[in-house]
Amino acid sequence: MFNGGPGGRRGGQETAKNFGKALRRMLTEMRTYYVLIAIAMAMSIVGSILSVITPDKLANITDEISAGLVIDRDKIGNVTQELMTNPNENSVIDGITVTPKDKFAFASTLKELQAEMGETKEFSQEDALRLYRAIDELPESIQAIIKPKMNLDIIWSLAFLMIALYIASAILEYLEGFILARVTAGFARDLRNRISHKVNQLPLRYFDRNQIGDTLSRVTNDVDSVSSSIDNSFSTIIGDGSLLLGSLAMMLITNWIMAVVAIVSSLFGFVFMAAILKKSQKYFMQRQVELGNMNAHIEEVYSGIAVVKAYDGKETADRKFNKLNKKIRNANLHSQFLSGLMHPIMAFTGNLGYVAVCVTGAILTMNGMISFGVIIAFITYTRLFSSPLSRIAQAVGNLQPAAAASERVFEFIDEEEMASEQHINHRIDKTAILGNIEFDHVKFGYDDKKTIIKDFSAKAKAGQKIAIVGPTGAGKTTMVNLLMKFYDIKAGDIRIDGISTKDIARADVHSLFTMVLQDTWMFSGTVRENIVYNHKNVDDKRIMQICDTVGLSHFIKTLPKGLDTDMNESESISAGQKQLITIARGMVEDAPFLILDEATSNVDTRTEELVQKAMDKLMEGRTSFIIAHRLSTIKNADLILVMNDGNIIETGNHKQLMAKNGFYADLYNSQFAL
Repeated sequence: MFNGGPGGRRGGQETAKNFGKALRRMLTEMRTYYVLIAIAMAMSIVGSILSVITPDKLANITDEISAGLVIDRDKIGNVTQELMTNPNENSVIDGITVTPKDKFAFASTLKELQAEMGETKEFSQEDALRLYRAIDELPESIQAIIKPKMNLDIIWSLAFLMIALYIASAILEYLEGFILARVTAGFARDLRNRISHKVNQLPLRYFDRNQIGDTLSRVTNDVDSVSSSIDNSFSTIIGDGSLLLGSLAMMLITNWIMAVVAIVSSLFGFVFMAAILKKSQKYFMQRQVELGNMNAHIEEVYSGIAVVKAYDGKETADRKFNKLNKKIRNANLHSQFLSGLMHPIMAFTGNLGYVAVCVTGAILTMNGMISFGVIIAFITYTRLFSSPLSRIAQAVGNLQPAAAASERVFEFIDEEEMASEQHINHRIDKTAILGNIEFDHVKFGYDDKKTIIKDFSAKAKAGQKIAIVGPTGAGKTTMVNLLMKFYDIKAGDIRIDGISTKDIARADVHSLFTMVLQDTWMFSGTVRENIVYNHKNVDDKRIMQICDTVGLSHFIKTLPKGLDTDMNESESISAGQKQLITIARGMVEDAPFLILDEATSNVDTRTEELVQKAMDKLMEGRTSFIIAHRLSTIKNADLILVMNDGNIIETGNHKQLMAKNGFYADLYNSQFAL
């Protein structure tokens, strides 16, 4: 159940990583998408330019509307002077004819206003109301000249222009989001492809040192975290970043004083944001690590659920799960709380900017430095400036789990691979193999500190049955792994028909061997697919011949669909039947060498007899290596190699070794001791 192995350790990193370094690595890995990202950035910039132009147009509309609401006192004075020049004649002003009668009424009204307001008195709100009431009582010709009115043609043209700008900006924003979605989805696909390729390039020592659940977490959870976070964050950072710069430029162009006020007030939150980013990154990394640890625990428990139930280990498993789950909860609590602070801080900063702009704008308007429309424009600019800041802060917070997850993904991708075999040009045709194998003073250790195989030398002739026996930890399975080139030997040599395995590619070595292991695996699919696994053009006639040979045909005939019956781990199938299917799979392989590693250890005595007969059929014409603790199963072996502490201490057949009355005899007799 536990994937300990030599040098075992808990999977994942337990120290915080550098956010900037992780982000740079992630961007570097996305270099194949730089063109699409550049196109998206260009669309974002153009869209932002269109968006920041609209407040200026809004200011123009505001000024036009204001001009249509406020009376121009200077214009009244100019009109008065022109009308009174010739009081007894008709006058034409702005295309409007004013009669002497209307002039007299206008003059009378002005005298009454002057009498009420006085010559030196300041123009108050009450005076403005008197002026508007007086204008309403003037003749229509005079009202048409001095009464404020809006230029609707200009207002409508500006309004339509704003609508067009907003629509164009929305279209560009949609296209930008579509492109970035393709980028992130493609990047996640590429990561999974690289991980899939990487798994086949990793040496077995990696899986000895790392838990399967943690590796699966990197492939699934971490890649998904990278994909979703980038998808949400990149579009925000690119779009809002260009909007931020555009609004900044327009503010400086419109009025630098108000721009400085808006910028200083909006940047107030950046000090807090930087501190939060620095503090929260380690919690995001811790969350990914603990998630990997919990997945590893779940994988262990579920894969060994029968053992857990048999030993009543539910309480222990639940206690460990709760402990790991609590660590994830704490990491989530800290990371989400800290990143969640960014939004309210930036919201407060944005509101502070509104207040500062309004107060500063009012002062400047009173001093005649800006118009009322500029204040309206700056309120919009402040929103365009502060809102992106808030969203960018949130996006950067969302990038933190992506950076933490990407570190784990790239850590897996950067793992040391098996040695390159590009220099190996020798190819082996397995049909031409004679079947001789020689171990020449082989030495091996899983690390430099401990040597497992100290000095192993042996020869196996074609067609022989070679049994390797010894106590647990003697190095039996390790020798088989070296023979299959799952590990590289440290010293000595292994030769197949006189050719060193160092000069043979791993794939060629693997093709020479059929393995029947203690653990039998049934893959999702039909019985046929399980038997012909990874082989093509194997017809049913040959499959049934093989099944007859290994004694599996009766079982297949009892299945509802025969060879087409779906067979997986959830089906009711005995350990012996699984092993027979595994042996049939090996017969389809038809390799010159056979390895049987404790192939009958999981079955009962009756089933062992059936499996043994099937294995005898499988061993015919092949050089076979048999690893067994049940020494009664290897009594007919041509050669028995007795191992202890990484060395061969005895060799010979069963009778010879029993006659020596040595280590092998003690092992054999111990089976029958009480």
